[in-house]
Amino acid sequence: MSTTAAHPINGALARMHSLLDELAETPLWSMSQSATAEALVDFSQLEARVTELKSRTLAHAETVAVAETNASPSVAVWHSNATRSTKRESFRQVRLAAGLDRYDLVREALGRGDVIAEQASVICTALDELPDDLDAGVLEQATKALVAYAEVHDAKALRVLGRRILEVVAPEVAEAWEAEQLDREEREAEKSAVFRMREDGHGRIKGSFTVPLLVGQMLERALLAFAAPKHQIANRAADDEANEQDEREEQNETPVPVRRPTAERLGAAFVELVERLDPKELPKAGGVNATVVVTMTLDSLKDGLAAATLDTGDRISAATARRLACEAGVVPVVLGGKSQPLDVGRAKRYFTPGQRIALGIRDGGCTARGCDAPPAMCHAHHDDPWSCHGHTDLDRGRLLCPYHHRRIHDPEYESDVGGDNQVTFHRRT
Repeated sequence: MSTTAAHPINGALARMHSLLDELAETPLWSMSQSATAEALVDFSQLEARVTELKSRTLAHAETVAVAETNASPSVAVWHSNATRSTKRESFRQVRLAAGLDRYDLVREALGRGDVIAEQASVICTALDELPDDLDAGVLEQATKALVAYAEVHDAKALRVLGRRILEVVAPEVAEAWEAEQLDREEREAEKSAVFRMREDGHGRIKGSFTVPLLVGQMLERALLAFAAPKHQIANRAADDEANEQDEREEQNETPVPVRRPTAERLGAAFVELVERLDPKELPKAGGVNATVVVTMTLDSLKDGLAAATLDTGDRISAATARRLACEAGVVPVVLGGKSQPLDVGRAKRYFTPGQRIALGIRDGGCTARGCDAPPAMCHAHHDDPWSCHGHTDLDRGRLLCPYHHRRIHDPEYESDVGGDNQVTFHRRT
């Protein structure tokens, strides 16, 4: 490290390095408890002051075009390469430097060590999110208030306080601004909602999702309910906890925090939640409640080993099929046992749910040749039009996706049913 300084900051940094060199091998065994605690607090304040100085230098780096020294596209990229930091970390530091450059009061508090970098970043973000047309005096009041809150609140609490700061300094505009902000966030959250699922080839499906805050909390509450102990155990535990709480209060002890369920327990709860969904409460797909159809032999239902087949074509073990046979979201179809009457003749125009399930098992989806639409996306079609006295019978029905269902009734097309029950379409000439 060169001791020649072209600027006071360079000289100060050189002296800091020299001081740290002196402390490099200093033993800590003689450091008392109080001295150790005091030193750790001082370290935090010193880091804050160094961060403020570094942030000012990063902001200055934009002015003197430091990035041009090696043709970097930005100061953040230059900093990442020069310091071997990740780009994510370098961009975070540059964003903080830009925020401190906008809000002098926050920068000054960081320079005094009154706030730490994490708090300063949260405060700058909260101030950035305030209305653009906010009066300068109100903005200054908000800044002072958040800096003052930082003396007793950590960054997490400051983030919450920052969202409500207008209620403190400008209640007359806070309600309208919060309503506008929440409306914008909720609309953006709805647009960004995604759900992804994929099979991993080993009997599992993996996925990820992004949903609005309220929906996520609703899901979390449902999972926590399934992840909790059984009611009887929960009641006894609640009684025990109440007794222990009373004893702790008498002894002025701090309550033991409640442990959240592990990821594994939440995963098991999610499985149970899905298995216990009542399809009667769900929208219908293809005329049938959102059920999974499991086809198995009578022997498998009793105690056999033959695998069962889902209506998607996937296979599950006989043991799993037996376990799920009585669940609300699963319809067991037993081959060789008693079955639901499927031929209802002229009593009804529309195919019954039982018939729809049977069509799905038999046809496997759209029966148009070359179409792979699954059963849930198909309509039930009468080969003999019901309007021409055709019967709503399984033998004279078939599944067709909406597109091919329209085509089979389109006078511009003629269709033929082959021996494999597949429909071939030909445009009339």
